[in-house]
Amino acid sequence: QVQLAESGGGLVQPGGSLRLSCSASGTSFRDNSVDVAWYRQAPGKSREWLASITRFGLAIIADSVKGRFTISRDIAKNTMYLQIVGLKPEDTAVYYCNCNIHQRDTTVDYWGQGMQVTVSS
Repeated sequence: QVQLAESGGGLVQPGGSLRLSCSASGTSFRDNSVDVAWYRQAPGKSREWLASITRFGLAIIADSVKGRFTISRDIAKNTMYLQIVGLKPEDTAVYYCNCNIHQRDTTVDYWGQGMQVTVSS
């Protein structure tokens, strides 16, 4: 059973920084079978993809957050991170981590429970 445990969300002032973490259990980043990603969903909006690291280690960032958001992973700790700098009120949303696991001829998605990030003074 794959489980994703998120941490690091909260209330931050505009211009501040935050590092979100997501620890995975029940799978291993060492296997080269796991794509990891971060998404967010703001009130009244659809879920938005932010960044990914493919199972082969390629990092991809959405143009809308490029320059402020950085995705990384620690294979030894089976943990993924999203570093955010220069936070803006419009970054307020529920943030989700995602693992897409490649299994033979299919892939399976797993999601974290979501954590609130609020940017406000």
